[in-house]
Formats: sequence, C-alpha cells, structure tokens
Amino acid sequence: MPVRLKDIAEDLGVSVVTVSKVLRDHRDISQATKERVWKRMKELNYRPNLAARALVTGRTFAIGLVVPDLTHAFFAEVAKGITRTIREQGYSLIIASSEEDAALEEQEVEQLLARQVDALILASTRTTGKPLEDIEMRRVPYVLIDRSFPDWKANFVGMDDVEIGRIATRHLLECGYRRIAHVAGPNRSTAEGRRKGYLSALAEQGIEAPDGYIAFGRTGDDAGDESGYAAMRNLLQLDPRPDAVFCFNDPICMGALQAILEAGLEIPRDVALIGCGNVRHTELLRVPLSTVDQDADTLGQRAAELALALIESKANEEPAPEPRRLLVEPRLVARQSTLGPRE
Repeated sequence: MPVRLKDIAEDLGVSVVTVSKVLRDHRDISQATKERVWKRMKELNYRPNLAARALVTGRTFAIGLVVPDLTHAFFAEVAKGITRTIREQGYSLIIASSEEDAALEEQEVEQLLARQVDALILASTRTTGKPLEDIEMRRVPYVLIDRSFPDWKANFVGMDDVEIGRIATRHLLECGYRRIAHVAGPNRSTAEGRRKGYLSALAEQGIEAPDGYIAFGRTGDDAGDESGYAAMRNLLQLDPRPDAVFCFNDPICMGALQAILEAGLEIPRDVALIGCGNVRHTELLRVPLSTVDQDADTLGQRAAELALALIESKANEEPAPEPRRLLVEPRLVARQSTLGPRE
C-alpha cells in the first residue's frame, strides 16, 4: 500500500495538517518539525499524490510554457532557465509548441488551462494581445516572453529589439561595411524592432537601404535556415550586391551562410554575416557566426521568477500588481563571419 500523510503523521505523533503544511513549506511550521517530517518521508519513500495536493492547496505546482518552436535552440535555453528556477520551488514545467500557428497556440493554451496550471509563460505567435483576454478572465497569472504586443499591457520579459538591430548594424558599420542588407523575420514585435534598429543605425551614418535590401523570411524559427537560404539567394542577385547582411536570428543566418558559400563567395571577404541569439554551436560552423547574444537562460530565469511572484500574490489574495516589463541586456559576440580577413 502507498504511504499516506496519515501514516507519517501517526508515526511522528503530529497532525495530518502539520504534515500537509510541511509539504507546502508553510511558515507556521518550525524548521525542526520540517526536518523530522522530511526525514520520515524519505525513510518511507513517500510520494505525494499531486491530484490530492491540488485539491487541498488549490495549486497544481505546474507552470505551462508555450513557444513557437521546440527545435530552435533559443527556446530550449529559455526553457532550461525556467525549469532550473521553478524546480527549486517545487514546480514542474509543461511545455507545448504552437508551431507558429495561432489556432494551434489557442488549442495548446486551452489544454494547459484545463490542466489548471498555476501560471502560463507564453512566446506568442499572434500579432495582437486581444486573445489573452480569456486567460485574464480565468485569473491565471501569465508572463509574455520574447514577443510583446503594442496594444496590450501585460507582464513581459524580453529584450529591446530595436537595440539588438542597432548593435548588429553598428558592428557591421564599424567593420567598414556600407552596403548592408537585412533578412527580417515574420510579422512579430521582435522582427519589427530589429528592422527599426537596423534602419536607425544606417540613418545615423546617413545611409539609406537601397530597394530590395530588406528581404523577408517566411519563418524565423522552425525551418528558419531554409527561409534564410532563399532570402540570401535573392539578395545575391542584387546589383550592387550587399557586402554585409544582418539576419533576424541565427537559424536564418545559418541558411544565409549556406547560400553564400554555395555561390562560391567567401565570408566575410565578399559578404559578412551577423545573426541574433548566440545559439549553441554557431561558433563551430564552417565560418563561426557573429551574433547578438540574447542570454536566453537569464531570460527564462527572470520569466520564471516573475511567474512565481504572480502565483504567490494570487495565493495571498493580493490585488493584481501592475504589469512589469523586464529587459535583459543584449551583448555583441563578434566572430569570423564579420571579423575575418577581407583581402
């Protein structure tokens, strides 16, 4: 028979309520009592009934994460940062992918809400925050990550994407490149911000992007390399050909790199490249990629900390706090794709 809370309570001569409070790390219970209970649980190999605990506490100790793509290393790093942070507080993470499909995102969010997750962390594929009304009506705390909505005030953890665009483009300018093109991502806040930053950095030097120098990738995450490859092939047909390209993210940049090398050109002598994300192994490519590091692990950690704070606020029946906007600092990582020999 599985060990019950009642068994542990009887063994130690305490009440079931006391053992239950120990499980929740309640402040009313002394440290000495907690250690006695934890020791006995370990000795008896006690495994809590999560469904029963949820009925008693009103919490499932689970947080839902919805991302647009599970194959993109950036979101894997974000998930790692979230998991490490919430695990310390006894929470588990349930991950779902929207595959850049708004209808599928709605379905995944509904599934997580049906599982009664204590909070949601969402990198939305939508272009407006209006659908988030349903989450708010159910009073489920949520945090937006990476992507935000200009029409919607919500808790957000991400980066200043305009600044990302400026950092990448200024680096190319400082390296001496002047015919700088941009492969933009899909219609999301991240792509719009990085495109604005690119144009802003060019304008600072009195440079206008010629017609055709902004190419739009079909997708930014799933199959981003294919999107970057197709966009780069088009850019290489321009006259004059760009001497440098800032790509929306690293997967797109990897596809662009392949197109340049297949065309018999050298990087960076003929065309320099810089991406965004600093995903794993970009330094191990045939030409190591320059990039803007988004510090995905820290982004995940901050999102998790904010989600946990919102859960506690709700549990204590406090008024909903004003939405917070937390930005992680981007950092240039310069490698051979922009710094290699040009002669």
